[in-house]
Amino acid sequence: MTWNINNLKSSKAVVFFEVEILDAKTKGKLCFLDKVEPNATIGEIKSMFHKSREFNGKSLKDEDVLQHLPVGTTATLYFRDLGAQISWVTVFLTEYAGPLLLYLMFYFRVPFIYAPKYDFTTSKHWVVHLACMCHSFHYMKRLLETLFVHRFSHGTMPLRNIFKNCTYYWGFAAWMAYYINHPLYTPPIYGEQQIRLALVMFLFCQIGNFSIHIALRNLRPPGSKTRKIPYPTKNPFTWIFLLVSCPNYTYELGSWLGFTLMTQCLPVAFFTVVGFFQMTVWAKGKHRSYLKEFRDYPPLRSPILPFVL
Repeated sequence: MTWNINNLKSSKAVVFFEVEILDAKTKGKLCFLDKVEPNATIGEIKSMFHKSREFNGKSLKDEDVLQHLPVGTTATLYFRDLGAQISWVTVFLTEYAGPLLLYLMFYFRVPFIYAPKYDFTTSKHWVVHLACMCHSFHYMKRLLETLFVHRFSHGTMPLRNIFKNCTYYWGFAAWMAYYINHPLYTPPIYGEQQIRLALVMFLFCQIGNFSIHIALRNLRPPGSKTRKIPYPTKNPFTWIFLLVSCPNYTYELGSWLGFTLMTQCLPVAFFTVVGFFQMTVWAKGKHRSYLKEFRDYPPLRSPILPFVL
């Protein structure tokens, strides 16, 4: 983008500028600002430029039909460049494959992670092996769901998201794995009872999460972007739809609470808390979208936690 300035008007009292803003690549005019004060900074001009391009119209979907839009025979459409894009499938596969492989590197204690004498040794605590199986199962499930279950309403997302998402998932996976597989790791304080309770909780929520994903998939036929209100099915794990708009996040939270209880590891607890806040934001957004789109949406439902949140 170039900033071309022409001094077109002057007087003894006030000097005004007219600023023409062009696209740096195409040289096409993007904006023309009239009567800009001479002491305006470039930052203020940028602000004026962005304000001049603001509009209150709604985003349009690919399947919207022109004659059904609230326009006459002459329609004005605004184009917004979202920058470089990448497919959702690619992002999901990348952000989920990383934690799976990173955790296994710590589990097998490859060189340069712990002291040399611990290279390729195994832990004497069975909960460490159980945690590895649960963690690997979780991310293998996510990878398979990405390939065979999920149907995405949007084909792409901004390229920068892959770096943000991978930093989050990969970083936390390495942090958790380092302490859980550390040679000095100690098992949970309440022993086998705590571990078994946590395992039941983890598996229950994993099955519930998968059940919700299947139910949501069945709402959208292949190749379609239609949205419907999700309702409970014959599968008991979907009955939580009676109380929650996004039970997939509810079950996801339960899975990580179970993993936290199983490992009694602070980094896992921190990951669970951060994930809960993020999923709450997503759930509230989706809940608002449901309320806005469907007038008959069940009023009893909460975004993520029944009767609470």
